[in-house]
Amino acid sequence: MLEVTLDRAPANEIGTVMLGELEQLVAAAKTLASETSACIISSAQKSGFCAGADLRELYHRAVAMSEKGRSAGVREFLQRIHAVANWLDEAPFVTIAAVHGVCFGGGLELALVCDVIIADKMARFAFPELRLGLIPGFGGIPRLKRDLGNGFVRDLLLTGRSVNATRAQAVGLVAQLAAEGESLKLARSTAAQVTKFDPGARTAAKKFIKPIPREELRREIEIFCELFTRPAVMAGLKKFVENTGPMPHQP
Repeated sequence: MLEVTLDRAPANEIGTVMLGELEQLVAAAKTLASETSACIISSAQKSGFCAGADLRELYHRAVAMSEKGRSAGVREFLQRIHAVANWLDEAPFVTIAAVHGVCFGGGLELALVCDVIIADKMARFAFPELRLGLIPGFGGIPRLKRDLGNGFVRDLLLTGRSVNATRAQAVGLVAQLAAEGESLKLARSTAAQVTKFDPGARTAAKKFIKPIPREELRREIEIFCELFTRPAVMAGLKKFVENTGPMPHQP
């Protein structure tokens, strides 16, 4: 059983450093795959699981580039994060996200890669990207569509509002609901249950019930890159960066 702890202040934002660490995780997990039954991803940050992409880094990198360079840079980043997400999505072991607090944007996309999401009752989920003039870019829309009905997908995406863990469980996003602060404990007991079963059957079951929507994932990258070059996106990122509130990532 593997345990991975996200621990980058203030809210585990996914930028170049975090992406590099996730790539290291995948490289290590590949070597351990044959002897691994389950992998738990959780967070040590009090604020929550993950607030999403590192928008401050994204903005400052974009400002320093030409429009052509900006598009190429974001495409390279997306292709790298998709490679990580796709491998974790189809890993031969069971992946479990133990979620508390905020699970927004890229953080929700990371959780959606996992086979099972276990959330404490205070967790909240959102796709707030449209307020920046973007769509989720780490594979979120195809994976959410794969798992849930389009009504909930459209509501989450088009309103940008967050939903609590109780509603997330009711629609099937969250598999198990834990008491506040108990998501990791419940994830560990779930992982222990997973270890009891035949690994070959587990891998076959995952391939059957959890196909990777590869064509839609490729299209998501294209749409994101098309949108990213628009002035409205830079304006939205600038507004976020200049927000001095305590929780600027909140929808």
